[in-house]
Amino acid sequence: MAQVKPMRADARRNRERLLRAAAGVFAEHGAGASLDDIARRAEVGTGTLYRHFPTRQALLEAVYLESVEAIAARADTIAAARPPGAALVVWLGELAVGMLQVRGLKALLGTAVTGAEAVAGRADGADRADRADRACGDCVRGAAERLVRAAQEAGAVRGDVAPIDVLRLVHGVVTACESAGETDGTAVRRYLSLLMEGLTRA
Repeated sequence: MAQVKPMRADARRNRERLLRAAAGVFAEHGAGASLDDIARRAEVGTGTLYRHFPTRQALLEAVYLESVEAIAARADTIAAARPPGAALVVWLGELAVGMLQVRGLKALLGTAVTGAEAVAGRADGADRADRADRACGDCVRGAAERLVRAAQEAGAVRGDVAPIDVLRLVHGVVTACESAGETDGTAVRRYLSLLMEGLTRA
């Protein structure tokens, strides 16, 4: 197995500057923010940005991975404290509110709900980022899998529902909340209640 060369100190600094800049620009303008603007704010060239993050997805991944891992970890914490059906509802609510309130997170997790592993507009050399690009989706899909299967075993969710179906429906709930201008969680709870009625009926 080939050894991975350690990143040079200047390259590490550039990567950290890009991540800080990207976090700020995504928070201000969402996932579609200009990558050129991010490079300018980080005071590096666009070529440097693409060497570190060959795709927009790779950059989103790096910015939000810790947040997504925390959301996924919450699934196990909630499952340990609540019955399976209730645990699923609570976690889906937290996931939906996160996508509403953290600009860029919904777009990032779009690959998790579509099942897509590639993103349009890939740059040359993007193949090396494929595995990293999948990490956020894998986290969320894994958490959904555990909670949905537990809820099905407890009879709280119908057996013909796939975890990916639930994630897609929650993504739709977030879109509905955005259309209604609701970002405080009130609409999320209402829509999730309606959704769970459908998931429990055979």
